[in-house]
Amino acid sequence: MTSTAEHEGYASGTDPTATLKLRTITVPEPFVHPPEEAEPAPVVRRGVRDRYLDLLRALALVRVVIYHNFGWTWLPLLFPSMGVMFALAGSLMARSLNRPAWSVIRGRMRRLLPPMWMFGAVVLTAMIADGWGPHAEGHPNWWWGKLAFWVLPLSTPPFADTVHGFSGHLPTSWAEQCVVPLWYLRAYLWYVLLSPLMLKAIRRLPWVTLAVPLVLSAVLNSGLVDQSGRIMETATDFTTFGSCWLLGMAHQEGLLRRIPQYVVPSLAPLVLAAGFWWLQQAPVDDPRVGPDLEAVPLAQAIWSFGCVMLLLHLSPSWERWPKPLERFNGVITLLNSRAVTVYLWHCVALVLTEPLINPLWDNPFIYAHFRGVLTSQWLPLFVAVPLIAVALLLFGWVEDTAAKRSPRLFPYPRRSKGRRRA
Repeated sequence: MTSTAEHEGYASGTDPTATLKLRTITVPEPFVHPPEEAEPAPVVRRGVRDRYLDLLRALALVRVVIYHNFGWTWLPLLFPSMGVMFALAGSLMARSLNRPAWSVIRGRMRRLLPPMWMFGAVVLTAMIADGWGPHAEGHPNWWWGKLAFWVLPLSTPPFADTVHGFSGHLPTSWAEQCVVPLWYLRAYLWYVLLSPLMLKAIRRLPWVTLAVPLVLSAVLNSGLVDQSGRIMETATDFTTFGSCWLLGMAHQEGLLRRIPQYVVPSLAPLVLAAGFWWLQQAPVDDPRVGPDLEAVPLAQAIWSFGCVMLLLHLSPSWERWPKPLERFNGVITLLNSRAVTVYLWHCVALVLTEPLINPLWDNPFIYAHFRGVLTSQWLPLFVAVPLIAVALLLFGWVEDTAAKRSPRLFPYPRRSKGRRRA
């Protein structure tokens, strides 16, 4: 896994994230069918959660976990999670900026940083215990200075490329695998800091502003610009998903509702075709696997933009779940309430599946009768899910504290008394 390879992850879901304002949500009242007469499209009232956006965020988180487990290159084409998560975060950021900008930025940072600090406290301690330290990179003074990025991730926090693997129980690259989601927090922080300026630009020159990140992404990935270094790494991620963040802002501002209904369904397929064509031009490391959208920033920028256009154009704005989705209210609410925790810790859970599964190969009975299960890619996923649940219990409360809510171990919504399960 690489920083740009899945560009995942995660979540932001604290206003999230990614970051949506995660509040404990009560189970909605039964869905009431609208009257037969035609009515205008529903508009979500201020303070009421849009369950459609909650569904998109939950699907994005699930897709991130599945991609990191299987590495299926067709998954980002089916559902570009990171573009969706940034668009949702941009929409909520625009909604919040009717208040003083600094108070909004401070609130977003307060929700984002404490979960990261908890993650860093655990992962940094583990890396140091496994042999990483000031002399591991040959620049001890710089090592101490770069640790500041674990406090404020304006750039990628430092991590160990290789360590001892705790006497062979873990792969030597376990630290590199665990910190993959940190790129998302870095990009999200920059979007939050620049959102007041981005919102002003959207209001004055909406279409030009939407195109700027795509144009900058084309320039950065043209081969004419040296992309090495921390600054270019941050700039690449920022331009890759900048148009998605801006599109979320434009959606919140009602820009998409002011254009004819046929424009987005007519334009989006052309955008998707352009992104797919660019993806096919990219060099392929493994012809058996094919090109990976997550490894081609410009293709990912264009494809994500096209998909987000369609999803936001659809945007039914559910104040209550449609009847077929009521049964999923609990798990979707849980994922939205713990989006940052799921996003940060799912890679750690996947790494820890290796020392749990490997000893099973030494059991003669299991080896003889369940060898197919041991070789299946589904087994690590089934082992990782309970580990993610443990992470929610151990660290999820930090999201509640950061949001100034009463901490809860497992914020699964309770049914009202007397209500039957749908």
